[in-house]
Amino acid sequence: MLLARVAGTLVATDKEPTLEGLSFRVLSQLNTDNQETGSYVVAVDAIGAGVGEVVMYASGSSARQTEATDGRPCDAVIMAIVDTWEVDGEEKYHK
Repeated sequence: MLLARVAGTLVATDKEPTLEGLSFRVLSQLNTDNQETGSYVVAVDAIGAGVGEVVMYASGSSARQTEATDGRPCDAVIMAIVDTWEVDGEEKYHK
């Protein structure tokens, strides 16, 4: 699982029929210091995350193991909105 900030929404009118009904978000990946790495990924939003929120997402085959993505062709899925995290006893993020 990885950390990211929701940078925006992606709309795709024409898509694979099994992707109908899914929402897509553009994610800016974060390091453990809550700094953006400059890398982006498009993920299915399984939980209703909003722009600016910090989220936890999975990629690869793990992305197809949620109720929303089971049997669907996706490579990344948002599965949690982060409330807080700490590294080595130091809080790095608090919602």
